[in-house]
Amino acid sequence: MVNHSLIFARAYEQEAGSRISPSTRPLFHLTPWTGWMNDPNGFSYYRGQYHLFYQYNPYDTEWDAMHWGHAVSRDLLHWTYLPAALAPDEAYDSYGCFSGSAIELNDGRQLLLYTGVRKEGGDKGKEFQTQCVAVGDGLNYTKYGHNPVLDASCLPEGYSPYDFRDPRIWREEDGSFRCVVGARKADKLGALLLFASPDGFKWRSEGVLAENDGHFGRMWECPDFFPLDGRHVLFVSPQDMLPEGFEYHNGNGTVCQIGTFDRESRRFIPSHHQAIDYGIDFYAPQTILTPDGRRVMIGWMQNWDTCKVTGYEERPWFGQMSVPREISIKNGRLYQQPIRELQLYRGRRVSYDDVLVDGPLSLDGIEGRSAEILLHVCPKDASDPFIKFTMRFAEDEQYHSILSFRPHESLLKLDRKFSGSRRAYIHQRRCQVSDRNGEIDLHIILDRFSIEVFINDGEQVMTATILTHAKAKGISFECDGKAIMNIAKYSLFSED
Repeated sequence: MVNHSLIFARAYEQEAGSRISPSTRPLFHLTPWTGWMNDPNGFSYYRGQYHLFYQYNPYDTEWDAMHWGHAVSRDLLHWTYLPAALAPDEAYDSYGCFSGSAIELNDGRQLLLYTGVRKEGGDKGKEFQTQCVAVGDGLNYTKYGHNPVLDASCLPEGYSPYDFRDPRIWREEDGSFRCVVGARKADKLGALLLFASPDGFKWRSEGVLAENDGHFGRMWECPDFFPLDGRHVLFVSPQDMLPEGFEYHNGNGTVCQIGTFDRESRRFIPSHHQAIDYGIDFYAPQTILTPDGRRVMIGWMQNWDTCKVTGYEERPWFGQMSVPREISIKNGRLYQQPIRELQLYRGRRVSYDDVLVDGPLSLDGIEGRSAEILLHVCPKDASDPFIKFTMRFAEDEQYHSILSFRPHESLLKLDRKFSGSRRAYIHQRRCQVSDRNGEIDLHIILDRFSIEVFINDGEQVMTATILTHAKAKGISFECDGKAIMNIAKYSLFSED
């Protein structure tokens, strides 16, 4: 059967994407070929390449008619666009091909497991969500003739067929398959349902893997579940979160739970929880186990509450993925580092040691919008800590964004209110960092329209996008009090 919707989408993205200048995009963060991007999907390694699919509307820079976009890479930093993989063209996915995952089958084909959504009752009708399969060769995919493979009949009593989505598939040591799917109970709180399959096509229930007791928002989206450093880790992206000090923030967030998996009861037992990212723009992360054994995570570098901010409409694309991050467990919590391949693309190095900062300061060679910065700050006098240290970036006469540290409160703040927004939206976030007697280490990744700050060897991360035009390259420092700074700045991908 000829898939006219997919053929049309592929022709459109080819033409529209070719008109987008590379100068309008980040250098090493993946954006959609054209139009809109949200959740990463199907993050996988297949036939010698990393594959990343994504929620995709090729026709507009707003969410609508979810397709699956597709890109491949050999280093997770240089991406090549492939034609769209899925389009909403069947009765069971006519309202959208929502999020999902991918895995290689025994016969060498790649299986995509995704949420198909149909809508009944017109524009204000209910969205029925089911899990569906497509199989292909890394370029072209055919939807399974017996879709959906999981539907409302597979749900426990009282669970909603309207919130049943985002399957995450993996393989057990015996070769069988498992998947976990987000679901919603009658009390409107999220849960994760576990299913098993011998082949990826026929599935049976194995019960409830984990459920929300009301502590983490309401519905749980985009789960990921995997072993790491002798523990089991569960990622969820809750909706409608309430803040909990500086650990969680309002709205849509990301939560990491670390614990154990009881194989007899098929339940996950958490012992620690934390935010995955403490900044403004990070959601729906997926992970992959690389061929050399690293667990690498990537997330949608955006916030659902800031998707229609004035300024974005000037771009022919919307949405970015984060820099891929190597993750580990240290001291009982999640640590993150920028993927080590990034170091291969370091250019010119400029460094200064033991710099006294006791007012405004600029340093020759410390500027740029695509840069890696290693920054260590400590009080000049340990008995008299400074009040606030500030770094401004993406700076010119009109615009700037701020990263500031207050050692008395152990607070790091990211503030973009002067980055070009014409609306009152989420401008800043604060993060409670470890008390190190006024010292802090920051590993900062800039890429034209974003900043990712890895704090104290990756103990925490803060991520934010910015609107500022790419010609604003200034970086400056200021201190209320006296601080000593060591800094090394590398240009990235030959951009100074």
